[in-house]
Amino acid sequence: MNTLTPTPSAAPVAPPAHTDEAAPVIDTSRMSTGQRAALEMTEAARDATAARASFATDLFLGRLNLETLLPFPLQKPADHDQGDAFLQRLEAFLAANVDPDEIDRTGEIPQKVLDGLAALGAFGIKISPAHGGLGLSQTNYCRAAILLGSYCANLTALLSAHQSIGVPQPLILFGTEEQKRRFLPRVAKGEISAFALTETGVGSDPARMVTRADPTSDGTGFIINGEKLWCTNGTKAGVIVVMARTPAKVVHGRSRDQVTAFIVDMDTPGIEVTHRCRFMGLKALYNGVVRFTNVRVPRENIILAEGKGLKVALSTLNTGRLTLPAGCLGASKRCLEIARRWAAEREQWGAPIAKHAAIADKLAHMAADIFALESMTLYAASKVDRDKHADVRLEAAMCKLWGSEAAWRIVNETMQIRGGRGYETADSLKARGEAPLAIERFLRDCRINTIFEGSSEIMRLFLAREALDPHLKIAGAALNTQLPLAERAKAALKAGLHYAVWYPQQWLPFATPDTRGATHLHPTLKRHLRYAARTSRKLARSLFHAMALFGPKLERQQVLLGRFVDIGTELFALTATCCRAQTLLDTAESRDDLVKLADYFCRTARERIAAHFTGIRHNSDRPGYSLAQAISAGRLEWLETGILRGSAGGPRASSAHPAARES
Repeated sequence: MNTLTPTPSAAPVAPPAHTDEAAPVIDTSRMSTGQRAALEMTEAARDATAARASFATDLFLGRLNLETLLPFPLQKPADHDQGDAFLQRLEAFLAANVDPDEIDRTGEIPQKVLDGLAALGAFGIKISPAHGGLGLSQTNYCRAAILLGSYCANLTALLSAHQSIGVPQPLILFGTEEQKRRFLPRVAKGEISAFALTETGVGSDPARMVTRADPTSDGTGFIINGEKLWCTNGTKAGVIVVMARTPAKVVHGRSRDQVTAFIVDMDTPGIEVTHRCRFMGLKALYNGVVRFTNVRVPRENIILAEGKGLKVALSTLNTGRLTLPAGCLGASKRCLEIARRWAAEREQWGAPIAKHAAIADKLAHMAADIFALESMTLYAASKVDRDKHADVRLEAAMCKLWGSEAAWRIVNETMQIRGGRGYETADSLKARGEAPLAIERFLRDCRINTIFEGSSEIMRLFLAREALDPHLKIAGAALNTQLPLAERAKAALKAGLHYAVWYPQQWLPFATPDTRGATHLHPTLKRHLRYAARTSRKLARSLFHAMALFGPKLERQQVLLGRFVDIGTELFALTATCCRAQTLLDTAESRDDLVKLADYFCRTARERIAAHFTGIRHNSDRPGYSLAQAISAGRLEWLETGILRGSAGGPRASSAHPAARES
């Protein structure tokens, strides 16, 4: 889960490059060598067969497809009971044995805690019983992350990085039976695992990866040399997944760089943990720099196949990414509990602060966002439970993007509601006789969620790339100047015929979306679903207009593309909220004020969507970009006058702007 790593999909947003599965549809002639290489490697790693239509994909095409959302896929009773049995044991263990403030204070997770978690099976939640694990579903795994996230972010990070991106998930998806037999029982019993991708000065750009794995002379293994940064769990791990460059191969007459995923035992000669990284929050995050010097790895430790490392990484992150919004959900639920109780008991100006509109507004937003995030996350998890190879790329990325930003708002607002007591440490509160509610710890720990496993910016680029993909498959070849003119003309004709039918449909006044899964729809929820159907068509039209206006240059309009992504993500949140609320109303699980809760969320989501559409038409993106280039070139360095220069990490000494000197 919590690797401090942008997704390997961080290449510039652009049409697909030439892959083995698809015809070339991109003009890379104006790209730099580095951009072209990064794009082509990432595109080649995408699984074209996995690009099946999904709810999120359809949204960007103007279709509100409720087939898998209504009725909302509630957890089956037997699966829920199985999860309850584990969660009850986990909760009791946490309450009796874990002091999250002590872990935060010391920066260490006690060995007895690690041993106890291993005994519970917490290191092998999704691993099958045949390989020593609990064999629980993705939904129950997310429920465990919610529980952990509500209590101790350090344990959430440890267990999630171990299982979501460490050895278990890649082997569950792609491992051979022999690999599963060798490694899964070890990690299920508590041997910690990790994932090593990021490199200093390179990040996760696969085209610039320095770590190499060269085949041995006898062909039985590889020799790894290089260094990995921000390897979460790396300082504690017994076995890790390492991404390394392997010799290039010729594909369709062109040399193509290869990245391969290896399972590596940390006790192999030549491996050294050179530094443990320390952070603002997650003080007990076992994250470090790992150096490889002539490390021999047998060929049978390759995951999937040579050159398929990026596919392993992308697929692992797609599913593993779901535990991050689940952890965010747990922290958010805990914050709501604290804020609700404090707002009810704390009085100012003769009334509880919950009666004051400014505080009431915060509470309403918090509760509504939590219900929406829970609905999105449970839906995405249910897709994985139905098919472990399900295409949840967009839904998981939306959950991560929306959930991490919502959680940050919720924790921040909880601190605001608590005031000085929110800013004060739990130890200090306890020392003077008040309840040790660690909001400041939650704030420090929560901040990383919008950065790791794909920063919010990278998530928006990734989602934009996926949203454009159906259009690029239709019209991309017509824009590719590297193709013969006749081929481009043929592609343009085919695209024209398609859009002559598709585009008018986005203006037709369609009726209510398909609701066959509901015996009836509550009028309030039906109204919001009608809105979602209309707005998805408006989103599709707007995206098409942007493609027509900017053409191949659309990939450079990252802020504009971000608005399209945010609209689509809000529509996903709104629809999941309505469908889950309706299904709960139709079952014995209905809750008090459920419609009021869903209605409020939908109203606020619609306000945000309207603002994004306004931003598409009226914005200051171009002057802002121009100003940023002047800033980065140092032409506004005079704004930095009046600060202490020459300090560690501070700016270089320079002359001030004349206007500044005059003052």
